[in-house]
Amino acid sequence: MWLVTAMMSAVFAGITSILAKCGIKKTDSDVATALRTVVVLVFSWMMVFVVGSAGTIGNIGPKSLIFLILSGIATGASWLCYFKALSVGNVNKVVPIDKSSTILTVILAIILFGETNHLAVKLICTTVLSVGIFLMIEKKADTEKETRKVWLPYAVASAVFAALTSILGKVGIENVESNLGTAIRTAVVLIMAWVIVWVKGKKSKIKEIDKKELLFISLSGVATGGSWLCYYYAIQNGVVSVVVPIDKLSIVVSIMFSYFVFKEELTKKALLGLVMMVLATIAMAVFA
Repeated sequence: MWLVTAMMSAVFAGITSILAKCGIKKTDSDVATALRTVVVLVFSWMMVFVVGSAGTIGNIGPKSLIFLILSGIATGASWLCYFKALSVGNVNKVVPIDKSSTILTVILAIILFGETNHLAVKLICTTVLSVGIFLMIEKKADTEKETRKVWLPYAVASAVFAALTSILGKVGIENVESNLGTAIRTAVVLIMAWVIVWVKGKKSKIKEIDKKELLFISLSGVATGGSWLCYYYAIQNGVVSVVVPIDKLSIVVSIMFSYFVFKEELTKKALLGLVMMVLATIAMAVFA
């Protein structure tokens, strides 16, 4: 079951990137992140009440609560960096770097959680993933170098924080109902996102948001909520070093949409990189 939910998480995450890209063409990325988080929070707590786990919140231990909060902070930082990168760079450039968090997550899961089953396969597949990501990060002409300097640091930071999110979340969600754990984390992200908006003095920009972009931001929030609920069920019940790579297959959905919707071209080199990433992920899932 956790393999199925991991795959569903990937589909929702891929859709999230495209909807978010549509919603931040003119809207400030920090404001968009804060608004999306409101939608995700509502969606998450609705699921908590649907499954009836709200009454167990008092049973959460201090350790789980601390790690859920830390995971939420890492998620918020990853989101802010990711959507800043998306607002400046192309989807098929930003997404592969963000998905490189898989590499760090797999290594940390092996070290911290002792997930050493089929270790040789995992290490080989992680290497293939690394090469695939490298191939997808295309070198551009001098005219685009300045733009890359803007989005690249944000994309890299997003990947690092995303890896920490998975590891911290795995510890925090132990013995906690997955929907409830997701809802608590989302509350932390919400606070963090709105603090950023307030500190940067961007609250006045909320009134300037185009209605069409607001719709896309809201829809991306719903997709994110669906992805999170599936993802944290999967890492609670499955193997982190396998769930994370499967979740990152969302890159296939994102790049397909970016090609057809945004007309962002994919070179043969980048396509080869994408195929390598997909095959490596499938191999890790098969040998889970």
